[in-house]
Amino acid sequence: MNALVHYQSALLLRSQRWLAPVILYAAFLAVGVQSGQPILDSLAYAAAALLPVAAWLVRICATNEPPAARSCAAAAVGPWRAQLACLLSAVLATAVLGVVASVVVAVISDPASTDHRTAVNRLAAVGAGLFAMLVSGLTGIALGAVTSRPLMRSPGRAIPVMLLASLLALVTTGSPAKAAMTALVTGSRDGVVPVPLLPVAGAAVLAVAAVGVSCGMASRRG
Repeated sequence: MNALVHYQSALLLRSQRWLAPVILYAAFLAVGVQSGQPILDSLAYAAAALLPVAAWLVRICATNEPPAARSCAAAAVGPWRAQLACLLSAVLATAVLGVVASVVVAVISDPASTDHRTAVNRLAAVGAGLFAMLVSGLTGIALGAVTSRPLMRSPGRAIPVMLLASLLALVTTGSPAKAAMTALVTGSRDGVVPVPLLPVAGAAVLAVAAVGVSCGMASRRG
């Protein structure tokens, strides 16, 4: 599996298709995160923006390989392993992006509450931000897995569904992503750093289920 993930990651890097979501994410951060803003609010914004980017990266990885090469890989190691490697390469790319964004936001932000009257521990805030990034990343991975092949092959249907699902995941009550963002915003207002463990668990369950369905369908359809 390590060799497969390395192959898929190298394929992603060499394709340069990752540039579009990464540049879009950087643009979102440049517009929405300014120097001196409260750290927890900025981390919440950065984590929210990561969700659709993670879903986009999954779609890129799932469609990046030429059909002939994908057939060869599936024949050699099994369709579900080939599909899992695609998804894991997207997970790694999302993780790198989330960590880099968290560090940058933490460096330029003000370690204080929303009203700038209560000090907030910077390291603790970064930890909470990483948890939020994890929730958004896993939720995005889940959405990308169920809106990419083999479940949805037509871009005309898959992309609108992916974008709509990403939006709903950020605004719908009960969504792990919304819960994590709300915890950060509320913590910033009160000057308290949250630890969103329940959203992490919920997002992990969603991601595992979606990846399992995706890999199962890949094996079933060959």
